[in-house]
Amino acid sequence: MCAAGGANMSKHEQILVLDPPHELKFKGPFTDVVTTNLKLRNPSEKKVCFKVKTTAPRRYCVRPNSGIIDPGATVTVSVMLQPFDYDPNEKSKHKFMVQTIFAPSNVADMEVMWKEAKPDDLMDSKLKCVFDMPHEHEKPTHEATKLFASLPVKGSSSMDDTETRKLVEECKKLQTDIIKLSDENQLLKDDRRKSRGLVKEQGSPIPSLVVVIAAIFIGFFLGKFIL
Repeated sequence: MCAAGGANMSKHEQILVLDPPHELKFKGPFTDVVTTNLKLRNPSEKKVCFKVKTTAPRRYCVRPNSGIIDPGATVTVSVMLQPFDYDPNEKSKHKFMVQTIFAPSNVADMEVMWKEAKPDDLMDSKLKCVFDMPHEHEKPTHEATKLFASLPVKGSSSMDDTETRKLVEECKKLQTDIIKLSDENQLLKDDRRKSRGLVKEQGSPIPSLVVVIAAIFIGFFLGKFIL
């Protein structure tokens, strides 16, 4: 598939209806092949030949890249972007062009037909490529968020009832241990205050803030499972 050339002095407006009409959007990440579809609809009463061209033929695979569309019919063209290292600072300059012509009464050889076509009989539409990388706020920001997101929730088919009950019991036990440690921590603080004459202590076995955060997390986690 060759790249599109210079400006085409077509005298006819594009007969096909393109969907999307102006842009081909590709959503990242671009570590694998990304496919977007282009629909070509022929609203006329004549057969229409089409050909899809691009300014970056090595970066895309187009199927089908040419053909004939019957009157009232629609053809879906798959445009596959090959994997590449995405640079958000680099603006895409890739473009596509859909070139069309009313099909002659006898089409023996498509390549010959395109070569012999008169410029005045050609119609074309241009589309630009847009690379859409997911926003950072849509991604997990740290490992804890990833772990929490991967946990099964109520109604999930990834865990049976036995596993769910076992997990709930372990969470309850952990919550009880946290409360117990918190009480022991408070007793130690009281003993230190008495022995040091209420001197401000420099540290504690378990920081109170950690205990509170852990208790909140466990309570929220249990809420996901308990009926």
